[in-house]
Amino acid sequence: MTPEQPPVFRTTGVPVVRAALRSPWAKPVLFCICLLPTLWLLRGIGLDDLGANPAEFLIRTTGDWTLRALCLVLTVTPLRVVLGMPELARLRRMLGLFTAFYACLHLVCYAWFDMGWDLPDITADIAKRPFILVGFTGWLLLSVLSATSFNAAIRWMGAKRWQLVHRSVYAVAALAILHFFWMRAGKQNFAEVAVYALILGGLLGWRLQRVWRKA
Repeated sequence: MTPEQPPVFRTTGVPVVRAALRSPWAKPVLFCICLLPTLWLLRGIGLDDLGANPAEFLIRTTGDWTLRALCLVLTVTPLRVVLGMPELARLRRMLGLFTAFYACLHLVCYAWFDMGWDLPDITADIAKRPFILVGFTGWLLLSVLSATSFNAAIRWMGAKRWQLVHRSVYAVAALAILHFFWMRAGKQNFAEVAVYALILGGLLGWRLQRVWRKA
């Protein structure tokens, strides 16, 4: 018996959206949209409009945008399947690279503003504080995914091995949530953590039920 196929929702606006996604302008438009948070932060730096503690604001905000971009990356496949829009897959690589970009900005802000680029202190801090270690591990995994996100890497690794490696994006999501949770634990403020955990947990659950259906 063939496994039950997920429902595909079709509306009158879907052909228009699919045509827009196929357009050569789709990727440049997405690139500009993904760059907006960086431009907003640069504007705030230029106008000295980042609040009383600009360093903390930059570290926190770049971390927030990393989580948001990660949620978007993991949403692409469910939307593609449920809405019947294979064209969405064209945008996944760029979203993944922007996730890594904001993760790098987050790491740079921490290394610069918190640690003053002192490599021995940074190394000791990673080893001493679990939430820093977890975040750094997530960044390392994300760097591997970014470095192997291109067609040449798929040919070199083989499709099956490449897919296995890139499933570690869910480990990145779990590490990101744990990093965020431990960071907020000191202030006992878990509202945002719960929102991201629910989103990423739901996306992981969707993926697991797909694997179970195919088994």
